[in-house]
Amino acid sequence: MAFHLEGMTKEEKLRMMEALWTDLTREEKEFLSPNWHEDVLKAREKKVESGREEYRDWESAKKEIRSRLL
Repeated sequence: MAFHLEGMTKEEKLRMMEALWTDLTREEKEFLSPNWHEDVLKAREKKVESGREEYRDWESAKKEIRSRLL
């Protein structure tokens, strides 16, 4: 199956990315985190605890990203 990306809108491309990610992550146990990943997560957690960084839920983040692109 071939897709012509240049003919797709940004919204269509984002939907395609979401569909691919959903499909790829169905079997989460098949994906192993690299060794450095735990260190990065701990560093980010410290930033959140100190108030230097904050996070939002994925749905809110997607809405913000879409609003910037569309």
